[in-house]
Amino acid sequence: MDDMTRSGSFQARRSGFFTKSRAAVSLLFLMNGFTVGCWAPKIPEFAERLQLTKFELGLMILVFGLGSLVMMPMAGAQIAGRGSKIVVKAFAVLLLPMLLALTVTQNVWTAAIAIFLFGGFIGAMDVAMNANAVSVEKSMHRAIMSSCHAFWSLGGLIGSAIGGFLISRWGVLGHAEVSTALAVLFLAVAWPMILGDQPHPDEAKPKARLPLIPLPWLLGMMALFCMIPEGAVLDWSALYLGQEKGASVTLSGFGFAAFSLTMATMRFAGDFVRDQLGAVKTLRVCTVFAIVGMLLAALAPNAVLAIVGFALCGIGISNMVPIAFSAAGNIPGLQPGIGISVVTTMGYSGMLVAPSAIGFAAEHVGFSPVLMALPVLLLIVLALSSLARYADGIGHSSH
Repeated sequence: MDDMTRSGSFQARRSGFFTKSRAAVSLLFLMNGFTVGCWAPKIPEFAERLQLTKFELGLMILVFGLGSLVMMPMAGAQIAGRGSKIVVKAFAVLLLPMLLALTVTQNVWTAAIAIFLFGGFIGAMDVAMNANAVSVEKSMHRAIMSSCHAFWSLGGLIGSAIGGFLISRWGVLGHAEVSTALAVLFLAVAWPMILGDQPHPDEAKPKARLPLIPLPWLLGMMALFCMIPEGAVLDWSALYLGQEKGASVTLSGFGFAAFSLTMATMRFAGDFVRDQLGAVKTLRVCTVFAIVGMLLAALAPNAVLAIVGFALCGIGISNMVPIAFSAAGNIPGLQPGIGISVVTTMGYSGMLVAPSAIGFAAEHVGFSPVLMALPVLLLIVLALSSLARYADGIGHSSH
């Protein structure tokens, strides 16, 4: 009887306040992913307007990543002192005007500043919303990280899928205005429901010291090698499909859209799949899908098959990153904020170094051989996959 009363009050708690906080953090992931998705189809026009070569566009994307790497640890420090709610709100508001800024810049230097801030605000908001998701998980005593990342992918899908259409219909400025208005709407709905977690001033002391145990660094390397292929698809699939596979502007946008669609679908199923298979087996199955998909995209004779390859790759990469993040938040004897900060920063450095390096390489050998090399990184993830067992600890710790 006591158990029934307890579970009843737990259900009541979940159906009330916690559902709102879960909806809010899901909307934050949606808005962040949507903004990134809106950027993907703008890249070819951005390069053309500023007359950038692949090498120079690679440098610009490097600046985006540098912005993320500079601001992510800053966000981690602010979360320790103030809690994730204030930090995620601040960076979400700062992010809103950035698509417009990237659309109106007419010279390389202002574009570089805009793209640095864009990358920084995306990255800082990302750390804060992941920290908020861990707080929501703990308040609900269950895993929600895969579904949060599913909303990020869904946002990416919506942003990239409508991008080509809006640009061809209303031009790049019209596209940026509509995108910004939608991002404002997502944030406005989430705003009053965001979970107010307690700051951890005690984390401020160890925060300055990087963890000395190898585990967060190995998980960070897993996240890094999962996110390099994701960054490749985000930044280069439109150019690859257009230049090497002869796809139209609209069809070129479908590479990242197909990737985001399968990724979002599998992430919504991810928490269930992990409950059935466990994190280790889930990670291994996903990695094999990602390898097959990337090879198909690289070797495809036409744009449509390449898009199918990107879709398979999305199935694979879907739950690899959330598993690494969940494991990072559950490392024994390490503050969740510190573990997550190490793994997110290392993971996103994949978005930093890889796309620019891919641009430099593609300038000389084309995209196809570069895409063929990426599965080597995924083989390393496969080798480290037993570390995913820490992700299975999620939701059991209520403290």
